[in-house]
Parts: sequence; C-alpha cells; structure tokens
Amino acid sequence: MKDSIIILCGGGPAPGMNTVVFSVAKTFLAGGYRVIGLHGGYSGLFSKNPRTQDIDFALADYYFNRGGSYFQMSRFKPKDSDFEENFNLSLFQENNIKLLVTVGGDDTASTANRIATFLEAKQYPIRNIHVT
Repeated sequence: MKDSIIILCGGGPAPGMNTVVFSVAKTFLAGGYRVIGLHGGYSGLFSKNPRTQDIDFALADYYFNRGGSYFQMSRFKPKDSDFEENFNLSLFQENNIKLLVTVGGDDTASTANRIATFLEAKQYPIRNIHVT
C-alpha cells in the first residue's frame, strides 16, 4: 500500500490557504505519495465517517490560485475524552497515513501536537507539518 499524507484546515479561512494546501499536495504527489484532503478540520478526525477526498494534480492545479479554503473548515477543539472515545485511528491505519499536514493558527498547531502524542502512545507514530 502506498504511503499517504492527510491535510486539514482548522479555524477560519485565510488568504493563501489553498496555495499552501495544494503546494504541499503537489510536492508529495510528485514524491509518489497518496494525498488525502479532510473536510471538516479536526472534527473529521473524531468522526466515524470522515469526509475525505483524494487530491490529484488536476485538482491541485485548479484550486492552487483560488482564494478561501477548498476544504470545509471547523473550529472543533477536541477534549481529552474525545481522544479515547472518538478518535478515528482506523482512518490512519487503513490509509497508511505517515504525515498529518495542518493549516491554521495556534489552536490548530497545539491540537496537531496532541494528536501526534496520542498516536505515538497508540504505537502509531506520525509526523506533522503545521503552516500558520
């Protein structure tokens, strides 16, 4: 199975989000990775049925220069209990996700760190790139 990355946007839309998301996507696609976009920000990672979308070069090229955020965003901030009760670990396992890319502010960055710590404790180490 091909290694994958997953990209999400947290908080509210900001100029340049699509440029960041789809620049990262193009870079990893060129490296042979599967690139998965997650709608709903972090709420998608704490859902049994996350709304994901594979990103290919055509989609990345089309939305690269468009304003706003192609991916639906969320200001969801998980509580500690959400990690044990609702975190969708199978999303990572079934898709061979090796990297979590997050785009947003300070809350988005701190939640990415909490997720990386949680996954490492579950014996599923993950790398994270955050862009503010």
